[in-house]
Amino acid sequence: MNKNQVYSINGPVVTVRGATGFQMMEMVYVGEKRLIGEVINISDDHTTIQVYEVTTGLRPGEPVAGTGGPLCATLGPGILSNIFDGIERPLGEIAKESGAFIPEGSDIPSLDLEKRWKTAVRVKVGDQLKGGDIFAVTQESSVIEHRAMVPPTLSGEVVSAAADGDYKVFDTIIVLRDEKGTEQILSLAQRWPIRSARPVAERLPIERPLITGQRVIDTLFPIAKGGTAAVPGGFGTGKTMTQHQLAKWSDADIIVYIGCGERGNEMTQVLKEFGDLIDPKSGKPLTDRTVLIANTSNMPVAAREASIYTGITLAEYYRDMGYHVAVMADSTSRWAEALREISGRLEEMPAEEGFPAYLPSRISQFYERAGYMNNLNGTEGSVTIIGAVSPQGADFSEPVTQNTKRFVRCFWALDKSLAYARHYPAINWTSSYTEYLDDLTPWYSKNISPDFMKCRQQISNLLLDESKLMEIVKLIGSDVLPDDQKLVLEVAKVIRVGILQQNAYHRDDTYVPLPKQLKMMQVVLYFYNKAKEVVGKGVPISELTATGLFEALIKIKYDVPNDNLALFDNYYKDIDEKLGKLNQLAEQF
Repeated sequence: MNKNQVYSINGPVVTVRGATGFQMMEMVYVGEKRLIGEVINISDDHTTIQVYEVTTGLRPGEPVAGTGGPLCATLGPGILSNIFDGIERPLGEIAKESGAFIPEGSDIPSLDLEKRWKTAVRVKVGDQLKGGDIFAVTQESSVIEHRAMVPPTLSGEVVSAAADGDYKVFDTIIVLRDEKGTEQILSLAQRWPIRSARPVAERLPIERPLITGQRVIDTLFPIAKGGTAAVPGGFGTGKTMTQHQLAKWSDADIIVYIGCGERGNEMTQVLKEFGDLIDPKSGKPLTDRTVLIANTSNMPVAAREASIYTGITLAEYYRDMGYHVAVMADSTSRWAEALREISGRLEEMPAEEGFPAYLPSRISQFYERAGYMNNLNGTEGSVTIIGAVSPQGADFSEPVTQNTKRFVRCFWALDKSLAYARHYPAINWTSSYTEYLDDLTPWYSKNISPDFMKCRQQISNLLLDESKLMEIVKLIGSDVLPDDQKLVLEVAKVIRVGILQQNAYHRDDTYVPLPKQLKMMQVVLYFYNKAKEVVGKGVPISELTATGLFEALIKIKYDVPNDNLALFDNYYKDIDEKLGKLNQLAEQF
């Protein structure tokens, strides 16, 4: 038997007998249809390949051809606004040729090879360039300038440079003579192995928040640019919708949305929504700064495993240009399930719940590619990773959730009871946490107010007090509580409904700027402190309720537009007036 022929097939796992000459992680073409695969195991007598396409119809004896290199992503102008599958094949172009399903062995290029890009060349003959240096720019979309960079592993002298003009992605822009005297042709596009992190000059301290406009996140559990977060939750708790909101409103320059093993109708909704939305920062379509990786649940399982790496590689590429990129991975549980399935077919020894023993290391490798970086070309950029986790039965003790908690610094736990009560985002304020508070406090103090973190702490303490009091209420009812504790419960309700609950369909409530978030906290705390004085003088809580102030504070999010924060002064006057009258009554009696 020829050494480069298929010997056995087990789903996406194919073996080739004998010494093949293949390298570990080498990309190969399997069978007559040239299915894309990757070498994952090599021994004396056989080589194991995982195939990223459907292997239906593949037979023993079909040829296997090596490429000599690893599985790579094509990086260049045309990525934004595009929709790719898990191994960066353009789904839009495939749909034009073959309809709704991807044919086996499809070899449509990732980028449009015929489109011409208006390019400005930034270097001249004789310039010395190193890895990461920008040598040409083109306007990729209405809001993003694409910066063509020297591949990180190259450096040398420019011996030829094209004039400004319209070029295809693989047209020669410059010729670089490296240290060995070899001439390297550079174009607008380059290729990079998806499993290798792109090198940087330095990892910088994390000190700037990723502003999302979602109050429960920005106020209570902020995430930093270059940080990592997990969004765990059971079915129907709003993981996907939370990530949609973050993709729409976060102040990242570019969004990479990875639909990993999700239902096809959900990805269709993402495509439709993003296509209709206007970016609030630029007034242009949101898709102009978004790239979607769609590997739905009916697509090959091995490609699902690769989709995470494809997405993070695209994000790192734009980070190297000096952009802040947010990666939405929905969901890493489906990715872990793909690892489990492939591991089972390889007959590896299973660990907890059948997941492979290397699950923690794979999760850590993924999240460690986030960070705020000083790039090789001197620019600063960041990759922020927000991964959804779908624990079966909403059981947060399962392996994927527990291992994810080890490697992320922000944990937004979604609560089924909140979701069923129509409280969105359904982030539970008692089981969620963030480790970025100390890192971000100087930024909040300098750019918003020194009071922001103080107010946040007081709000958090009130919610914690409410949680303790509710344990008593469940046992013996609320009637036995003194009025000062009843006041805590009422004010905590204002915080939960008026601040933490948010309406994605309301013009002013879907996105709330940080100054308004601060003023909402300040007015609620002002009311609480004034009301505590009144209650201390013996005024019953029912009198406070009758003033209508609790309802008015809950409606602030709707009644105060984001562009007219001066209206908050009216609430202070109203509080002083109504509580002043109660004070007078208390003094009379």
